[in-house]
Amino acid sequence: MLKGILAIAGHSGLFKMVSNSKNALIVESLIDKKRMAAYASSKISALEDIAIFTEEGDVQLAVVFKSIKEKENGGQAISHKASGTELKAYMADVLPSYDEDRVYVSDMKKVFQWYNILQENNLLDLEETVEEVKEEE
Repeated sequence: MLKGILAIAGHSGLFKMVSNSKNALIVESLIDKKRMAAYASSKISALEDIAIFTEEGDVQLAVVFKSIKEKENGGQAISHKASGTELKAYMADVLPSYDEDRVYVSDMKKVFQWYNILQENNLLDLEETVEEVKEEE
């Protein structure tokens, strides 16, 4: 599910890797479907590599997304534009052990915005991704 889905610093939203060229990745925005080149100088993060800090260690983003999906019965999460207090309360619901000192409101905004983008694009088939994460642990 999260394979090939990228976050690129300086660009809002998420991108799907379409192809790669000699010195760049060709990506397509999940928001407006426009394609662009993402060069090696850009800070590119694959969603499958991102984890959230908790009191016990790190939790993969796929596990957090699965928790949100279960809470919302497959629907949209809280808006990333909600107040900091609301975002913190929502995060505590979906990941009670998150590290309040190291997970900032700006991080929560990204997580909820990304979840909503993936949900709108029907890219939240989390069962096999969560199983892969558990096998790696």
